[in-house]
Amino acid sequence: MSRKPQKPTAPAGKKGAGDEREDSLQAVILADSYETRFNPFTLERPRCLLPLANTPMIEYTFDFLANAGVQDIFVYCGAHTALVEEYIRKSKWTLPSSPFKSLDIIKSASCSVGDAMRDLDSRHLITGDFIVVSADVVSNLPLEGALAKHRARREADKNAIMTMILRETDSTPQTQPRRSAPSFVIDPTKDRCLHYQDSQQYIDRVDIDPDLMLSHPGVELRNDLIDCYIDICTPDVLALWTDSFDYESPRKHFLYGVLKDYELNGKTIHTHIINDHYAGRVRNLQAYQMVSRDIIQRWAYPLCPDSNLLVGQSYRHGRDNVYKEKDVMLARSCVIKPETVIGGGTSIADGSTIGNSIIGRRCQIGRNVSIDGSHIWDDTIIGDGSEVQGAIIANGVLVGRNCDINPGALVSYGVRLAEGTSVSSSSRITMAKRKRDDDEGPKTVLSDAAVVGEGGEGYEFEESESEDDNEPKAAASPSRLYGLPNLASSSSSISSVSTFSSDVSAEHEYHSKSGSFATLISKDGQDDNDFHHDAASSVFDSLQRGDASDVVQLELMGLRMSNNASDHQVRRAVVAAFMKRVQQLIDTQSKSTSEAVSEVLKKYKELVKRTIFDYEKETKDDQVDFLLLMQRDAVAREKGESILLFTAKELYQLDVLEEEGVLQWWGDERAGGGELEGVKGQIRQFVVWLENAEESESEESE
Repeated sequence: MSRKPQKPTAPAGKKGAGDEREDSLQAVILADSYETRFNPFTLERPRCLLPLANTPMIEYTFDFLANAGVQDIFVYCGAHTALVEEYIRKSKWTLPSSPFKSLDIIKSASCSVGDAMRDLDSRHLITGDFIVVSADVVSNLPLEGALAKHRARREADKNAIMTMILRETDSTPQTQPRRSAPSFVIDPTKDRCLHYQDSQQYIDRVDIDPDLMLSHPGVELRNDLIDCYIDICTPDVLALWTDSFDYESPRKHFLYGVLKDYELNGKTIHTHIINDHYAGRVRNLQAYQMVSRDIIQRWAYPLCPDSNLLVGQSYRHGRDNVYKEKDVMLARSCVIKPETVIGGGTSIADGSTIGNSIIGRRCQIGRNVSIDGSHIWDDTIIGDGSEVQGAIIANGVLVGRNCDINPGALVSYGVRLAEGTSVSSSSRITMAKRKRDDDEGPKTVLSDAAVVGEGGEGYEFEESESEDDNEPKAAASPSRLYGLPNLASSSSSISSVSTFSSDVSAEHEYHSKSGSFATLISKDGQDDNDFHHDAASSVFDSLQRGDASDVVQLELMGLRMSNNASDHQVRRAVVAAFMKRVQQLIDTQSKSTSEAVSEVLKKYKELVKRTIFDYEKETKDDQVDFLLLMQRDAVAREKGESILLFTAKELYQLDVLEEEGVLQWWGDERAGGGELEGVKGQIRQFVVWLENAEESESEESE
C-alpha cells in the first residue's frame, strides 16, 4: 500500500526525512492471528476487521498506537490481505490529518508470528525501537512510562532487547487466576524476566533451574499476570528471530528460548507491569464476550461506543449503559434492557426485548423477539417470535419467524434460517465455500436442511482434519463461549480475570498454510510441536558444544521415549538442528558451505544413520523423508541450494544415504513444484551423475 501524502521537505539545517524516520517510533501490527479460533467468521473476513462493540477490532489498536506517539506503522497481513488493505485505504488513518507519518501494508506469505518477524528482518525496515502488537488488542494504557524505562535500560545495557507489557489481575478471591495462567519468574529489582513457563507445559508445577534461584535470591513467581502481547523491542529481537528459524510463537518459543539460552546470547528481556488502565486481547470467543462487556461498562474508557472511533458514528451514552446511534427506530412497546448497544438504522418492533446485547447497523428486529447476551452484526433480519440467547450472528443473516438460537451458536455471513428452525449451542453455520483436498479451488457446499431448515441456506462448519489435530478442544468448541454461569450479564472485567489471556495457549494454534519447513512444525499436533522444539534445541546445543555423538543420541532417545515421538519426528528434529548448525558455521566462522557441512556431518554421521531404517528395503521411504525435510528447510536459507547439494553428497559419501534413496527422492512428486523446485538447481548435476553411474553398473552387469 502506498504511504500517506508526504509532508514538506525539511528546510536546510534541519533533520531530513531519513533522519526523522530513524528517530521516529515504529510499530508492527500483526493483522493475521495465524489461528482458527474465530472460524467460521474468519473464513471470509480477517479477525482484525470483525466488529467489537460495533467497531472493527483494528481501530482500537490504531487508537492505542496513536496515543503512544507511534509515527511509522507496518501492518503485516496474511489471510484476507485485500480486505485489510481496502479497509485501511478508506480509513481516517491514511488521511493527511492522521497522526502517523507513514502507514504501510506488508503482504506476506507468513504462516506464524515467527515467519513474519523473520520476513520483517529481511526487509530492513526497522531503524530503532519498535512496538509489536496484535490487531486485536484493546488498551487505554499510556506507553510513555514503559518506553522511558525501556530506553533507559537500553542505554545502560545494549543487551536489554525487549520489554513486555503485563497487567496485574484483581487479587480478590473470586478472580484468583486458575492454574492455566502462564508463569513468569521475575527479578523485581531489575524488572527482568528470568524464566517463562507456558500454561500448557505443566499443570501442577513450575520447573526452574536451581542456579537461577541462587543467582537471583529475590525473584518472584507470578501467575497473576495478563499478557496482552504488547512488546517494545530493539532491532536485536528481529535478529534473534532470524537466527532461531524454528521459532513460531512469541512466548512459547521465542521468549522461552531466549531466556533459556541467556548464557549463550547474553540478551535480557524485561517486564513493565501495570495495575491501572486497561489492556486486553481478543484472542478467543470467550475474550470477545468479556472485552465487549468491558467496553460497554466503560472499564476501557475512553474506548467506549460513545467515543465514536469510526468516522460517521454517532453513539450517545444513556442510562444503564445503553448506547444508541442516530436513526434508531424503537416501537413503543419494545424493551431495551441495560448493557445494550444499537447501531444506526436499526428498527425494533413491538413486544421485543433486547438486553446485554450488541446490535449492529441496519438490522430489522421483528415483533415479540427476545435477544439476550448476543452479538448481532450489521444488516441482519430477525423474524417475529424468534429467540436468540448468547449467540453471535454475522452480517446479512436472515433468521426466519419463530426460530430458536441457543447459547454458544455461531451463525456466519449470509446464512438463511428457515421458519421454526432451532439452532443448537454447538452449531457453527456458514455459507463459505469449502476447500478441496485436491487443490482445485474451493467448492460450493449444498445447504443442509437438517441444520438451516427446509428452504434455508447454509451448512454446519467442520474443521479440516489438520485443523482438528491442532486446535485445542476447549477453544474449538463454541459451547464453551458462554459456559460459565451468567457470563452474558457478568460485571467482571477481563482485567481481573487472567484466564482469558491464557486459558488455551495461542501458541498451540498455528496452522500450516504452505509447504515451508517452518510451518510444517505444527502439522502433526501440539505434542509433535513440543517434541520438535525440545529435541531440535537439544541437538543444536549439543552440536555447538561439540558433545560426543553417542551422548547426543542418548539424550535424543530419552526425549523420543518421553514424548512417544515417531521416526519422522526424530528425523525432522535432527534435520532442523543440523541445518541450523551448518548455517551458523557459514555465517559466524566464514566457512565455505562444503567445509561447514563436512565439519558437522563427519562427526555426527551415526546420529543421522540411526534415524534411517530402510537400508535393506527396496523402497527408501526413510531416506526420501530425510531429503524432503532438508529440501524444505533449504527453501528458507540464503544458500539453501548449495547446503542441500553438499549435505546430500556428504551423506552419500559417508554411506548414510544410498544411491537409490537419492534417486527415489528426486522422482518423488512431493519434491517438485513451487519453491521446492527452486532449491534443486545445484543438486541436479549430482543426481545426473548418480543416474549415469547406475546405468554404467547395469551395463557392466549385463
